[in-house]
Amino acid sequence: MNVIFFERPGRENTEKAIALAVERARELGITTLVVASNSGDTVKRCLGHGLEVVCVTHHVGFTGPGIDEMSAEVRADLAAKGVKVLTATHLFAGVDRALRIQAGGLYPGEIVGHTLRMFGQGVKVGVECAVMALDAGLIEYGKPVVALGGTGRGADTAIVLTPQHSNQFFSTKIHEIICKPR
Repeated sequence: MNVIFFERPGRENTEKAIALAVERARELGITTLVVASNSGDTVKRCLGHGLEVVCVTHHVGFTGPGIDEMSAEVRADLAAKGVKVLTATHLFAGVDRALRIQAGGLYPGEIVGHTLRMFGQGVKVGVECAVMALDAGLIEYGKPVVALGGTGRGADTAIVLTPQHSNQFFSTKIHEIICKPR
């Protein structure tokens, strides 16, 4: 398997990233896609491929106090199509981010996030979303998944990983990078 490198990050890679993710999931017998999607647009594009789809959104308040980026109508539509949607505090943020913003400094969760960003924002997002989905009981423990993440909007990265619960995070295995920006 060859890694596909996109020349630029961003939503223009979404269709290709999804196609590559679905193709690789089928090749490996993986049945679950974990997809980062805040408005629902990216996750809707992942439907119809015969795979279980789990959507992980920004937490409520990410873009401003009390703001939920995914409307109730979109959530209902996704649920009707069998998509499990998780909206929760981000694994690498939460209280650590509040401390950084209010007191300065850098804290362990953010250091881990920054380290994963060395491979690209989408790799960090994919790992984070898969672990969050596992912690929420939305994916099966010990089974590999394909995770889609991106840089800003859309998807530009797909990875194969077996996530571990957050309390065992460093046992998470990233098996493959399917595609990512160069």
